[in-house]
Amino acid sequence: MAQDFRNAVARAQGTTAANILTAGDFDALIGIRCTNILTTTIKVDIYVVRSSANFYLTKSTPIPPGGSIELIQGGAKIVLKNGDVLAHDCDTASGLDIWVSFIDTISE
Repeated sequence: MAQDFRNAVARAQGTTAANILTAGDFDALIGIRCTNILTTTIKVDIYVVRSSANFYLTKSTPIPPGGSIELIQGGAKIVLKNGDVLAHDCDTASGLDIWVSFIDTISE
């Protein structure tokens, strides 16, 4: 079966929670990289919203100045069902860049 690789990115994100991806029919997250673009430490939340509940992939995780974290690595995957929303926020204005890699519609 052919795979439909995609990405979603967000630049200079800050203190307002924001959505980065809304899942279709069973999307598989294969990479999430969060990068601190400031000169001070930031704290990051990445979570999936399902039925109005937040399921955290990371909560208040510190990232040092100029540093980054990789939330999915080593072949791991997180499967999102239709309507799940991948969201994020940061404790510092304009401090966070995010790159999400995913496979669109892994099941029909």
